Amino acid sequence: MAISEPATRTAELLDLERKYCSFGDTVHYLDPPKVFVDCEGCHLYDEQGTPYLDLQMWYSAASLGYKNRRLGEALKRQVDRLPQLACQYLHAEKVEVAARIAQYCEKRFGVKGRVHFNVGGSQAIEDSLKLVRNYTGKNLMFAFMGGYHGRTLGASAITSSYRYRRRYGHFGDRAQFIFYPYCYRCIYNLKPETCNLHCHDQFAQLFSNEYHAAWDAKAQSAEFGAFYIEAVQGTGGYVIPPRDYFKRLQQTCRERKILIVDDEIQMGFYRTGKFWAIEHFGITPDIIVFGKALTNGLNPLSGIWARDELITPELFPPGSTHSTFSSNTLGTAVALEALKMMEEEDYEKLVNEKGAYFLAGLRRLQARYPGIIGQVDGLGLALRLEVCKPDGITPDRELTDRIFAEGIQGKLQGRGRKYGLVLDVGGYYKNVFTLAPSFTITQEEMDLGLSLLDQLFQRCINC
Repeated sequence: MAISEPATRTAELLDLERKYCSFGDTVHYLDPPKVFVDCEGCHLYDEQGTPYLDLQMWYSAASLGYKNRRLGEALKRQVDRLPQLACQYLHAEKVEVAARIAQYCEKRFGVKGRVHFNVGGSQAIEDSLKLVRNYTGKNLMFAFMGGYHGRTLGASAITSSYRYRRRYGHFGDRAQFIFYPYCYRCIYNLKPETCNLHCHDQFAQLFSNEYHAAWDAKAQSAEFGAFYIEAVQGTGGYVIPPRDYFKRLQQTCRERKILIVDDEIQMGFYRTGKFWAIEHFGITPDIIVFGKALTNGLNPLSGIWARDELITPELFPPGSTHSTFSSNTLGTAVALEALKMMEEEDYEKLVNEKGAYFLAGLRRLQARYPGIIGQVDGLGLALRLEVCKPDGITPDRELTDRIFAEGIQGKLQGRGRKYGLVLDVGGYYKNVFTLAPSFTITQEEMDLGLSLLDQLFQRCINC
């Protein structure tokens, strides 16, 4: 097929996609879908060369910026030296990445542990489920409403959205879902200043007697093996809980011998201004699941860290779970370089300072659109902007969708030229812009992003 002018080429690609590509592996938010041809730093570029400031960075996977030169060089070196190796053999990068993560956890939490690798986040969740089942002998889990842990069958069973399960029959091991402390939309209509964490106390009531169906007082045994948490909910809308909530939750779970599994796939590696998001909340999980930003999106790699007593070779022997591409040489080489970068620069300070600057700008924007921007909040560079009706509380999904679609048209004005703005929509009601800018974003680029958001609200509010 002959290659023609860019606009025609895009039309040809879209025609081919309609005929030959499964739509099941792609989220088609737009019709037609947007085609990009280049990227660098905080920007994506379309076929006309229009820059699109990306404020979601591939769902937080590319935290260190697109085309990060240092990480690209690490990948090229590995391609030239050891690009392929079956995971039944060892290579240095795997061992060093595992050691760095385990050593960090031991230093931070005072607990020895081991690291186990896989490819994608859902696969790492699956491995954690096997680890929990193997250790506890139980196949039932708690998880939060609003939680998202992936779309494999096992991960879908502990992800709260029925939409992800609906097509695939009965899920006998579906988690029991618990209300997340979403204070802006408290399910109990209480205020965080006076509620005394009522939502946690409601969860604890499950264990007050055997007829609440979670606890056998005679056997001193819970029916559930683990509670899957996100310290900050990702797809659920970057919801941030009260600082003391997880301490109370962990105490209840420890008393009932229920493990805590912390999903850091979106929030790990300094997204919230801490290496792990859970560090903001003062608890030590039993298992941590990670992925995405570990390789800056250059090559898939995910994994779990677990307390030593859960994952010793005697208890979890070779072959307990396996993937052909787990601990692949390209992924571990990039991950090792990314971890070195995180050790060499104070990302805690950098991310928190940039996050505070951006959050202050979002609050100024909120003041310009009172009610319509119902809430802004953030930890580090995990920021949320909730779009509402003028009453400040009723979700406005239609306005959110219009703003998202207008931003991707590439017809905004900035720096004397046309720009686009890449946003991500999340939240329980799909009315939240979840912002995850690159750690490399400059103050000038943050100001540009705020200006483009302002333009979008101006254009779309009365459309």
